[in-house]
Amino acid sequence: MSKALILAEKPSVGKDIAKALGLNSSKDGYIEGKDYIVTWAMGHLVTLAAPEEYKPEYKEWKMELLPMIPERMKLSVIGKTRKQYNTVKFLLDRKDVTSIIIATDAGREGELVARWILQKAGARKPMKRLWISSVTEKAIRDGFKNLKEAKLYETLFYSAEARSQADWIVGINATRALTVKHNAQLSLGRVQTPTLAMVKAREEEIRAFIPVPFHTLKLKVQGLTFHHEGGRIFKEEEAKKKYDLLQNKNLLISDVTTKEKRKDAPLLYDLTELQRDASNFYGFSPKETLNLMQVLYERHKVLTYPRTDSRYLTKDLLGTLKDRVKASAVGDLSKIGMDILRKGIKEKKNFINDAKVSDHHAIIPTEESVVLSTLTDKERKIYLLVVKRFLSVLMDSYVYEEMQILGECAGEKFKASTKRTIQEGYRALVKEEDEELEERSIPFKKGEKVAIERVLLEKGLTQPPAYFTDATLLSAMENPGKYMETKDKSLENILKETSGLGTVATRADIIEKLFSSFVLEKRGKEIHITEKGRQLLKLAPEDLTSPEMTARWEKKLEMIRAGQLKEEAFIREMEEYTRKVIGEIKGSKETFRHENLSSQKCPECGKNLLEVKGKKSNMLVCQDRECGFRKTLSTQSNARCPECKKKMELHGEGDGKHFRCVCGYREKLTAFQTRREKEGTAMKKGDVKKYLNQLNKSNDEPVNSALSDALKDLFK
Repeated sequence: MSKALILAEKPSVGKDIAKALGLNSSKDGYIEGKDYIVTWAMGHLVTLAAPEEYKPEYKEWKMELLPMIPERMKLSVIGKTRKQYNTVKFLLDRKDVTSIIIATDAGREGELVARWILQKAGARKPMKRLWISSVTEKAIRDGFKNLKEAKLYETLFYSAEARSQADWIVGINATRALTVKHNAQLSLGRVQTPTLAMVKAREEEIRAFIPVPFHTLKLKVQGLTFHHEGGRIFKEEEAKKKYDLLQNKNLLISDVTTKEKRKDAPLLYDLTELQRDASNFYGFSPKETLNLMQVLYERHKVLTYPRTDSRYLTKDLLGTLKDRVKASAVGDLSKIGMDILRKGIKEKKNFINDAKVSDHHAIIPTEESVVLSTLTDKERKIYLLVVKRFLSVLMDSYVYEEMQILGECAGEKFKASTKRTIQEGYRALVKEEDEELEERSIPFKKGEKVAIERVLLEKGLTQPPAYFTDATLLSAMENPGKYMETKDKSLENILKETSGLGTVATRADIIEKLFSSFVLEKRGKEIHITEKGRQLLKLAPEDLTSPEMTARWEKKLEMIRAGQLKEEAFIREMEEYTRKVIGEIKGSKETFRHENLSSQKCPECGKNLLEVKGKKSNMLVCQDRECGFRKTLSTQSNARCPECKKKMELHGEGDGKHFRCVCGYREKLTAFQTRREKEGTAMKKGDVKKYLNQLNKSNDEPVNSALSDALKDLFK
């Protein structure tokens, strides 16, 4: 009897598919049934071969070996998951397996995961594609009733492969060249380097900013504030003259207009918008939000596919929304859910638009019922953000009456606005952070004169742009044109047409990589470039620091996906560009010097250690790229100071571990645990150990990771 082999991306999803299809014979690395066998990758099982797999001498980092440009890119099985790859290959080769169903994540990277495995294994059997946006049993069963032809997704794979090969060719060559020339860990990438350049440009703009004093005029009339229509007045004498003329005068009401306005709820979440809000509301990093979303999607199955850049739904989902409301509107939201269901759900253009959905629709709840108590605090925060946004688009519009009052006095014009809510609508659930009009009703009449209660002359200073935060850096990556001063219209158009720097799925990893390579650092919520970052940009080829280049590349990758450009043509272009970059680096007269050398010696190689500040820790790192030693000095914790309630840092090693607070408070870890036990809030010993290991996990990884890690993490 013939069977179809289903290839999922992760074991958890594979098991979900097996359960939905009624398969129950579990084996080592797969689950079998009468008509189907489900197996899985573990993320990537196959990756691009390391340089030394082309030529043994490529194992050495030497300038004379660059650029390394293979005639044909090879694939290599990842060592630590070779056993699972062998299982998948064994199943693919079974004679009773006559067809393959690709069931990896429905996106560019998921397509790459599956196709590389199938390519390496030499699979030649007929293929179908499961394309779903949630992994509930219903979604899986519905997806199997509507399997797609795998051929429809070939260009998506070509685009993914082109991206990966280009990053290998450009990224690894440029990184090796820069690192070897300066004997320092300096990495370049077509997305991370322009992102770093934007942070530097913003800092330079802030430093160059000269504040200019100004004055504003306001009037208080019947308790309402009227603003001078001229806005800021930059000449102090002029402002004071106007101020004096307005004393003890009446305001003539020159016009009163009343207009009813309607406002729909904000659009549904895509990943970037969700990451922005999670950063602004809860201080979550983009990577942390993506990880939480993956858990809510894969394990709890209560939210749809996270890596989406769409904020709309397709018409065919309309019939499922009732069940999604029933499943997600629980607890305090149950009354709102019942009200939505009672009124009925109608198609509205603010959330249904087939033309604005490509691979995946917006992030919304699934039909899977949720028990909020089973979610962690952070998972619950993300889940409720999505649910409230989802319910809000199904609620009535916010309707209000806006009154604009114009007035004149001493030749100056003033304006005030008030509003009166007619229908609260979605704002009963989602309070927006926008500028609020004053909610009041004052019976002003055109032509009347009213006494001015008070004239206000307020001083101010023009403000520089703000430093980037996680949220605003995501915005800058998505729309880099907005954050660049350029007169090049073609550049602006390219940046608008593409998805910006990176993709919705990779931006979080890029930001994390910039922190972990110590070219960016956090100061509170602000993101700052380090001295290492500044030097890196000075040493990098100029066009590799420009968002324009990566935008052009992303546009070409999209053309490959659309079948308008051949993958081979793009790769040839990347090879020529790499030769140019290596030539520039070899011929450069610039030098790199460490600004953060400490007096402490590396215990492994004897060279001076560098003091570096990671995203949540301070470390000592060996300056020699071939050594890789690092030692954590302090790590930011979630433990609160008992005196000032701020988060404390954890310092020291072994029995000497202790907390320090900026207010000066200190406490040994053992004393902290004893105090928490008395308060009844202590963690178990095993949990403490697990927590400390988690804090140090990223800090203990070598600076110079294996090449496979560079491919995975460095150039997204």
